[in-house]
Amino acid sequence: MAITNHEPVTVSIARRVRPGKEQAYESWVRQIIAAVSRYPGHLGVAVLRPVPGGQADYVLVDRFDSLQHQQNWEQSAERAGFLQRLADLTDGEERIQKVSGLEFWFSLPEVPAEAVPHRHKMTLVITLAVFFLGMILNGLFGEVLHQLPLAVRVAVLSIVQVVVLSYLLMPRLTALLKHWLYDTP
Repeated sequence: MAITNHEPVTVSIARRVRPGKEQAYESWVRQIIAAVSRYPGHLGVAVLRPVPGGQADYVLVDRFDSLQHQQNWEQSAERAGFLQRLADLTDGEERIQKVSGLEFWFSLPEVPAEAVPHRHKMTLVITLAVFFLGMILNGLFGEVLHQLPLAVRVAVLSIVQVVVLSYLLMPRLTALLKHWLYDTP
């Protein structure tokens, strides 16, 4: 599925930071985030840091409102200057995935970047995950939440669900269901 110029784009960039260079890389990350934040169409960036015994790479997840705005940043001299400063901080090649819409929740490092799961399968997995997570949250915190005004209750549930889905549930469900989602053997 090709990315069109009229839909939001998410770019994930994974890099292996050299041992002992973590503080310098963290400084670089703060600086590049400040720079990209000034670009038109930038929607935000998340930094996923290495986890002991798990993910070994830093991953920057960058969102833009359109492919054109993302490409403007990607092709800018300012970004090129930042990338030149990485030579002493990182090992190996960066790994980049560029997706739009729902595909971000379904990207896996071991699946080729051009592979995209079927939209109806993504919709089914997300719907079931949101439903069951909503049921669990309401079961655990329903009495407390019911005392809050409707707008606050919906805001709290929405924020908690998006965070849990993005960082805990969807990565695990995607890995568990990858053969079905991607029709791989």
